[in-house]
Amino acid sequence: MRFEPLDHAVGDYELEERQALRRVAGLSTELEDVTEVEYRRLRLERVILVGVWTSGTVVDAENSLQELKLLAETAGSQVLEGLIQRRDRPDPATYIGSGKASELRDIVASTGADTVICDGELTPGQLRQLEDVVNVKVVDRTALILDIFAQHAKSREGKAQVELAQLQYLLPRLRGWGGNLSRQVGGRAAGGIGIGGRGPGETKIELDRRRIRERMARLRRQIKEMSTVRETKRHRRQSRDVPAVAIAGYTNAGKSSLLNRLTGAGVLVEDALFATLDPTVRRAHTPEGRVFTLADTVGFVRHLPHQLVEAFRSTLEEVADADLILHVVDGSHPDPESQIAAVREVLGEIEGARDIPEIVVVNKADAAEPDVLARLTIKERHSIVVSARTGAGIADLLSMIERELPRPDHEVRMLVPYDRGDLVARAHDEGEVLSLEHTGEGTILHARIPAGLFAELDRAAKPVETV
Repeated sequence: MRFEPLDHAVGDYELEERQALRRVAGLSTELEDVTEVEYRRLRLERVILVGVWTSGTVVDAENSLQELKLLAETAGSQVLEGLIQRRDRPDPATYIGSGKASELRDIVASTGADTVICDGELTPGQLRQLEDVVNVKVVDRTALILDIFAQHAKSREGKAQVELAQLQYLLPRLRGWGGNLSRQVGGRAAGGIGIGGRGPGETKIELDRRRIRERMARLRRQIKEMSTVRETKRHRRQSRDVPAVAIAGYTNAGKSSLLNRLTGAGVLVEDALFATLDPTVRRAHTPEGRVFTLADTVGFVRHLPHQLVEAFRSTLEEVADADLILHVVDGSHPDPESQIAAVREVLGEIEGARDIPEIVVVNKADAAEPDVLARLTIKERHSIVVSARTGAGIADLLSMIERELPRPDHEVRMLVPYDRGDLVARAHDEGEVLSLEHTGEGTILHARIPAGLFAELDRAAKPVETV
């Protein structure tokens, strides 16, 4: 097997090269890799990965299949083979074409695989026809990600969101197996409709579709009700004018590790994709003592299924309502630039997220190549290099957050009675205290504070000039 130079244009490949179904080396799961998913206590499915390479270089195609391998192993699979085919576009019938589908069937038979995973979202027709050829279960990238989310969802809201996304994916892919699935009849048995109303009635597949739609409607109502609690907490934080910072980034980039390093939150940290699905919000302090909230969010991935973006919209609102986004990037990844692009693509689907200031936090500096770190910091001007594991660069990151957080609106010099010490404490938490002076009548507070606190101080305290 040979690979073409990376600088070839898409149209430069000869016909046999363009149509070749080629193996990708190093994609079979090693024993030590299998142990990383054994905690799920699932029978490991033996899978073959298949990708269609339509654009970019061969390195891009192999990186995409390597990520699919990590996804498959996270779901509890043992990867036997990885295959890519060069095409202008996926075959509309079988994704890889009838001839290559037959070759794939032979590889499935020789390896003993029980599942084929395709690196893309297949249409219902492509799934059915490819399954008919290879005679084993066929799963696409979207279904694989949904399965991982289902395994990792812990909270009631997270489980409901994942189930809703799965049903949205399943609905157009239901298929029946003939007229024997009819459940009702027309005519008199259907309520005396009579002429023109006779017929097989509602078939099994139609009944399933109706039940799925009803279940989806119930799930949407439940998610809306459950999101009310988080919205109440968020409004309470906003009413106190506490700045909000959201951690976003590619899955397994180290977002939860960064949250733990900044706040001591004790959130689950695991070397697995999508280990965090439920948002965590914690308080943190800047070097000058300003309080802000830090929210960990679900990780993104290339071609994140639209169903998941929709289902997790209430969770992703933590990003949309933030004053600052920490965009965490895995500096040790082979292609961190593509991860940055994928995350920004998903952020673009969240209303208002594009307009929020962003700090690119290049994580895992202890494992990354220095030239990669240098390249990223040159491309991303507003960036910083850290290691959440060792703590390197964390102090500089906090100082950077301090500079980026919105400043309080009002600067005041007020005499605060001693029985309203709570207002002085809030000035420390929500604003920036410039000086304190204790007198016989109370505390002279010189501070920059937000509008909400200013209104309360104006009622309870006196300007220093009137004393």
